[in-house]
Amino acid sequence: MLPFHDVVADDFSEVNDLIIRQLYSDVGLVENIGHYLIEAGGKRLRPLMVLLSARALDYNGKHHLDLAAVIEFIHSATLLHDDVVDVSSLRRGRPTANAEWGNAPSVLVGDFLYSRAFQMMVAIGNMDIMTILSKTTNIIAEGEVQQLVNAKDPDLTEAGYRQVIEKKTAVLFAAACEVGAVIAGADATTRQALSQYGLQVGIAFQLVDDALDYKGDAEALGKNVGDDLAEGKPTLPLIRAMEKAPAADRELIRNAISNGDASQLDKVVAIVEATGAMEYTLAAARDAVTLALAALEALPKGRYRSALADVAEFATGRNH
Repeated sequence: MLPFHDVVADDFSEVNDLIIRQLYSDVGLVENIGHYLIEAGGKRLRPLMVLLSARALDYNGKHHLDLAAVIEFIHSATLLHDDVVDVSSLRRGRPTANAEWGNAPSVLVGDFLYSRAFQMMVAIGNMDIMTILSKTTNIIAEGEVQQLVNAKDPDLTEAGYRQVIEKKTAVLFAAACEVGAVIAGADATTRQALSQYGLQVGIAFQLVDDALDYKGDAEALGKNVGDDLAEGKPTLPLIRAMEKAPAADRELIRNAISNGDASQLDKVVAIVEATGAMEYTLAAARDAVTLALAALEALPKGRYRSALADVAEFATGRNH
């Protein structure tokens, strides 16, 4: 738990209990994989942002708890599917579900989590919320497919990369904040402000994640360093490095991306550092945080808005 969790500690505890209850299934394997994934921890920032957004607008009901769980289930489903697509073996410092149980059970339990999320969403009965979240899950799926198409393409531009991270990562942050505003009865301007805040925080988090893949260590990251390179993902540190590097270094990175070759990781990291690509990526993340903080000005001042600001600042202040 981080300090900004403490602001909604009671809500958070209720959400955790709700998540466990909603994982119930007659099929034992569904519960086993669901619990394994949820109990792996993580910062639970997306459900946290639902709670803080609703509370910042003086919401005193209970539906924000359901929505926080819905957002966590959607996120967890994407993780299960991502790890299968990426052939990942480590997440949050533990073997992935697909490494433990295989690909087919992981995909199917991901489907279960998606459908359970939509059951809970329908039970709330708010058409605006259903519109936001159905559109969001569709965009996430598009983003995942686009990332797959972009794999091993050393010619991907920064604009193309940003489009993918917005779709596959940032839109769920945006939706988490906007549904918190909707359930609190916020006007269109406030809803848009919170959506923009969430979008920019999500962008910042993904930029930092992509930077840490060339700077962090496996224990701190909870995943294998260099995984992005092994998967041939042309992320911003590599895109920027290729723009600035001498021809020979640029060709080395192009070949590493094209072949998904992590054996060149040390050389690639050196080029990323030498070209200032790491600083460029982290500066882009800080720019996103600045936009997020500006969007928060539309909210009433108070401890919940301050906590949302702290979440944004946290995006660029972490090392894993």
